[in-house]
Amino acid sequence: MSDAPLVLCADDDGDILALVALRLERAGYEVVTAGDGDAALALARARVPSVAVLDVMMPRRTGLEVLAELRTDPVFVSLKVILLSARVQEADMERGIDAGADAYFPKPFKASELVDAVQALLNP
Repeated sequence: MSDAPLVLCADDDGDILALVALRLERAGYEVVTAGDGDAALALARARVPSVAVLDVMMPRRTGLEVLAELRTDPVFVSLKVILLSARVQEADMERGIDAGADAYFPKPFKASELVDAVQALLNP
């Protein structure tokens, strides 16, 4: 078991998931990945992450549904959440932040900026 902060990444696009996981691992984080919302919830409950990076549009449960479920559990009170989405309208972004996300990244995004956001959330 690593001392590095654990980051949960969930996205149904395997290429995006692989890129995000690689960049975060290179930055020194331990990363677990999920391809849908149900798998993301199961992983979060099995090993409480420090940060969750969730795609908004995933099968089984959306990132917003995963976020809502996590926010009802006291175990995840300090969990930082970043949402990723191709939905880039201001109303979509506001919905994500209002749901309890700490940050919202429109797709496409720069992986380096996402890594910077994770670092900023963990080291305010």
